[in-house]
Amino acid sequence: MACAIGWWLTSPVAAQTSGDPNPGAITLTGSMDASNAYLFRGIPQDDTGLILWPAADLGVALRSGGGAVRGVTVNVVMWNSLHTGVTGADGPSGKLWYESDFWTSVGVGFAGGVNVAAMYTAYTSPNGAFASVKELSFKASAPLRGSNPYALVAFELEGQADGGAVEGRYLELGAAPSLGLHGAVVAVPVKVGLSLDGYYEGLRGDERFGFFSIGGNLTVPLSDERSRFGRWNVHGGADYVRLGDSNALRLGENTKVIISAGIGLSY
Repeated sequence: MACAIGWWLTSPVAAQTSGDPNPGAITLTGSMDASNAYLFRGIPQDDTGLILWPAADLGVALRSGGGAVRGVTVNVVMWNSLHTGVTGADGPSGKLWYESDFWTSVGVGFAGGVNVAAMYTAYTSPNGAFASVKELSFKASAPLRGSNPYALVAFELEGQADGGAVEGRYLELGAAPSLGLHGAVVAVPVKVGLSLDGYYEGLRGDERFGFFSIGGNLTVPLSDERSRFGRWNVHGGADYVRLGDSNALRLGENTKVIISAGIGLSY
């Protein structure tokens, strides 16, 4: 269970330009994506039927400017997963709405492009497919020759993403090298998910390795920053995922190719 569209939709809000129709401190971001499969940090959720991910993010820039601390941003996000397959409309509940997540984060941007953030997340299932999970996580990222590396640590406060016996601790390391190409952006996200303690509980106890993934994504703008109707884009891509033993056992195979596409808006 839980969010699959790039762990954090948000980052400290960038300074607005004079041509921006929304030069204020509040930014609204929305998206609708479709996928053939849903794995959360390598833990299989569903790969049957159509999976839709509608999401909305409200960002408030509390500070933006120069100095050592360049920006402070608060984000409130609602993310959902709608399934037509066995965990949704075709499953025991007969209900499409598999997952609804709420999270709020506080991010701080420093000189040099370094960002740190803390986030509280509540993962819930409207159709009762899994028990709710509450989590506190921390993320740090920095620009490094266009690779944008990051590290994320998450602590389960209540419930378990793997359905195990104990609340786990999780570590994710990743990067997303990107390249601008005639207005479009091509990115190659790479990440690995590891258990620090009790996050991937298998037949042989806690397993350190959860997953490794590498992918390719393309984002194409549909409007420029001067549009009165916000900045629209279409995006899509594919990810190859290699699973650890316990996750592979749940899925029935140790690799998966996830294909997704969608539309996004920022205003």
